[in-house]
Amino acid sequence: MTASPLPTLFVSHGAPLFAVEAGTTGPALAAWGQTLPPDVRGIVIMSPHWMARSPAVMTTAQPTTWHDFGGFPPALYELQYPAPGHPALAQEVIALLGAGGIPAQADANRPFDHGTWVPLMHLLPQANVPIVQVALPVGRNARQVYAMGQTLQSLRSQGVLVMGSGSMTHNLAEFFGGEREVAPYVTEFSRWIESKLAAGDLEALLNYRSQAPHAHRAHPTEDHFLPLFFALGAAGADARPEYLSREVMYSMLAMDTFTLQ
Repeated sequence: MTASPLPTLFVSHGAPLFAVEAGTTGPALAAWGQTLPPDVRGIVIMSPHWMARSPAVMTTAQPTTWHDFGGFPPALYELQYPAPGHPALAQEVIALLGAGGIPAQADANRPFDHGTWVPLMHLLPQANVPIVQVALPVGRNARQVYAMGQTLQSLRSQGVLVMGSGSMTHNLAEFFGGEREVAPYVTEFSRWIESKLAAGDLEALLNYRSQAPHAHRAHPTEDHFLPLFFALGAAGADARPEYLSREVMYSMLAMDTFTLQ
């Protein structure tokens, strides 16, 4: 087992094309993945592409790779990420959530959505670490998702990497606009978040919707930002970020990726 608690990780998973158009974020993830200890027991990850009415945890033993998108090049649909699941770890996650007052259901049929397998293809291309997905419950706010992560803090001392997969900015109405220069609001929002993470200003982060510049433009809906709070909760109140990427793709898709410890 790992000598010290693992950090948590927030990754911006970008568009599905990130699987084949790695930019600078993909190599940064790959380089960090190579620093992980060889005895990593598993990864517990929240993706916004699995939203459920109530908390749920993947207990699938061998999840399939779900190409949950349309209109992309055929080669993208041929990609597979054959990592195993980890039903025993999933039951631990369910127990920890329950002990924290967050009852969760088991889902034994859940596949890997692209919010999970796309970034993991860069992070762990060998697909040899078991993966457990946790659903983002519909209607939960930042504080509630943070509480979900808090219940899982102990896993970090047991060789488990807790991840949130989302996007630092995610305004799809602008994604199709064709602009290529980085939109100023993307930088302003992203750097505000970075400054609050570096300062450990949890209350400002939890209230980002009303305090961060351009929050509603950066995230017309919250789903792609909330997994950050899952990773932050598992990291603990004293955690600080170490950035792996501040790349921006397609002018408006901030790919900020960082560890928290």
